[in-house]
Amino acid sequence: MVFHPAWIPEAVDPSVERLKRIRVIAGAVAALGVYTFVQGGFAFDEMLDNAATASAASAVLFFVTPLTVGVMLYVWRRGGTVRQLKVPLVNAFKLLLLFIGSVLTTVLIFRLGDVFGILAKLVLSLAGLWLAVFVIAGAVRLTGNFFGTAAVHRGLPPLLATVTTWLMAVPDLVTGDLHGLSLTLGIVFILGAPLTVTAIALLELRRLSRRHGIRLAAHPAVPPPITPPPPPYAPQVNPYGGPYNARNPYGT
Repeated sequence: MVFHPAWIPEAVDPSVERLKRIRVIAGAVAALGVYTFVQGGFAFDEMLDNAATASAASAVLFFVTPLTVGVMLYVWRRGGTVRQLKVPLVNAFKLLLLFIGSVLTTVLIFRLGDVFGILAKLVLSLAGLWLAVFVIAGAVRLTGNFFGTAAVHRGLPPLLATVTTWLMAVPDLVTGDLHGLSLTLGIVFILGAPLTVTAIALLELRRLSRRHGIRLAAHPAVPPPITPPPPPYAPQVNPYGGPYNARNPYGT
């Protein structure tokens, strides 16, 4: 309810939404499996560091979203203005800020558990676990609307998801930060997210265009083209009348 408020429109293609949820669940299971079995131990501190880094990197959206929307407004300039999109854009920023704050609070609570005594650590750990479930559930919800940008344009969530994942992956490739993984697994995990997100985003944009007439290059204020219904079936009429009509040259 928090990360999918009523002002966010429901998805027009449930099959793509299922693919996104499967991607999130599969990524979480794979990450836990790699840290637990492949790397020889569950590196909880490394997971917390990665979560904090990811939440901080999500702040890039404060710059990526206006820049991307600005580029799209230039593309949409003939169909509408930015004033028509002001309210949903502000709501999307609020949702993004709430999610980043939730992730940072979760990581901070786990870190504070090492400072205080055993009783305080137990209480903080329980609160942190509850917040972790809250953040994971919110992340699954946000994969569909990408912080409510679906209220701006149906094509913005897949576009912003693709741009963001590549912006988060490229620095790791350049700096060689493999997040505690081996070389092969690190490269696979770093490139796996942007490649998977890009593939699903292209599929979503293609289905939006073909099935619903929603094109990324069209301003949200412009309604999708409506395909005219086929003309009603007109029964064929025998120009000569019935088989016994005197005008029928083949009649008797």
